[in-house]
Amino acid sequence: MNLSVLDQSPISEGLTGADALRNTLDLASLSEQLGYRRYWLAEHHGTPMLACSSPEVMIASIGSTTSRMRIGSGGVMLPHYSPLKVAETFSILSALFPDRVDLGIGRAPGSDHSTAFALQRDRRQPAPDDFPQQLAELLGYLENRMPAGHPFARLAALPGRPHVPEVWLLGSSAQSALWAADNGLPYCFADFINPDGATYAKLYGDRFCTAETRAEPRRMVAGFVICAETEEDAQRIASSARMTRALLNQGQSIPVPPIDKALRFLAKHGPSPDTVARPRRAIVGDPAAVKKGIEELADLYGAEEVMIVTITYEHAARRRSYELIAEAFGLR
Repeated sequence: MNLSVLDQSPISEGLTGADALRNTLDLASLSEQLGYRRYWLAEHHGTPMLACSSPEVMIASIGSTTSRMRIGSGGVMLPHYSPLKVAETFSILSALFPDRVDLGIGRAPGSDHSTAFALQRDRRQPAPDDFPQQLAELLGYLENRMPAGHPFARLAALPGRPHVPEVWLLGSSAQSALWAADNGLPYCFADFINPDGATYAKLYGDRFCTAETRAEPRRMVAGFVICAETEEDAQRIASSARMTRALLNQGQSIPVPPIDKALRFLAKHGPSPDTVARPRRAIVGDPAAVKKGIEELADLYGAEEVMIVTITYEHAARRRSYELIAEAFGLR
């Protein structure tokens, strides 16, 4: 089983977005040394908690400082963009880093509604809900299969050819599973968003349509994981993420708080679905427990690969978590 990293570039209280982006570069270099398969950058906008609003910029930087690990987006939120612009950008990245670039595509805005509206070029009315058409156009450019006579057919001569990214569809719903299956795409399910997606992963496999370049379904699952030397340490470290989750569920986004502050918050508000990790939403513990949890998560989804997202207050704790997981699985 391959293990990979999904980095949301968390901003800790007292630090800046620039600090968070430098931490992302540091963690990417470490992840390659540790033997992780791929490193994806998430896209979020207008939040004080997460710094990366432009995965393609970070992909270029990380690609320049690594040599083996696959790099990509987890994901590009396609409704914000022209499919042609996304195709051209990732075509260039693929030319710069051949056989290493992934283009993970998502439908979610990665922001609140007002921020999503601010990202629109034309604000006379809300953007149309036409994701399937956007996806089809994007694949037409990348796979050079625009219909004959299509007014944009010549634009499939992308600047980075013959290199192209590997396209993944990301999601946390039955609809995303169907889109991935119908387009013959690899599928990455966000269990850390929706822990009830095993049936959707099965639906994807049952519905999968063979594509010219992909004969079999490929599943990856992304889970939230924190590992430390002891169960007690891991639970303490996880308190910061639990506080941010509790407030996020109430519509409030904050920088990742220090552990002591988070522990006081959790003690005051008591255990609830918002403050205690639900089954499969978070895998928290020592190396043995985390290894077992990751293996169970992969089995649940029938996934060949698990992508790990970790948010901690201290960057050193995040680094150590990935180190311990790599050691537990013998990635080196």
